[in-house]
Amino acid sequence: MPTATQQTSNLNQFDADHLKAAITNLPSQTKGDARGRSSATIAVRWEENGDRSGKVVTSSTTLVSERALKRARQAMRCLPFRRAFYDQLEHAALSSTQLSSQDDWLAISRKPLARSSTEDDLIWLIQVGVLRREVDGQGLTERVRLTPMGRDLLDDWVGEIPIADAFQVMHHWLRRHRPRL
Repeated sequence: MPTATQQTSNLNQFDADHLKAAITNLPSQTKGDARGRSSATIAVRWEENGDRSGKVVTSSTTLVSERALKRARQAMRCLPFRRAFYDQLEHAALSSTQLSSQDDWLAISRKPLARSSTEDDLIWLIQVGVLRREVDGQGLTERVRLTPMGRDLLDDWVGEIPIADAFQVMHHWLRRHRPRL
């Protein structure tokens, strides 16, 4: 069933040929302002079946600014978590207590995980948009999950997330702990 952000419609052959010609000439545009913040883009694509009938698929996605993506990417590289950590959060929600009590912490982190520092790191990843709090029937829980933006950022790296150099770690620390400097 189509969602609010994705609408699909079947067309007869006459309409399909005209629409297909219009779509191929339609540029994909993104509007932005002077500060580099992007609003939304609408992508249109044509899907054709074997019997030459087809459908038009449109999707509207809100774009995140390049600055926010850069900040989130830097946080993922500077924090001690490995790719396996984010892969776990993609499939199941976990809390800082569950993460810090894991025996195989070396598989998901480059350093031992203490509950308080892990919670601080999770809160930071929530603030930069990589993670979100899990919601149950009674409200927010202490468990976190990976956001779509977090999944997109993971797609940027093949294999393990590269470790940031000393300058990037210092810049990240200042951004996180002294944001007004």
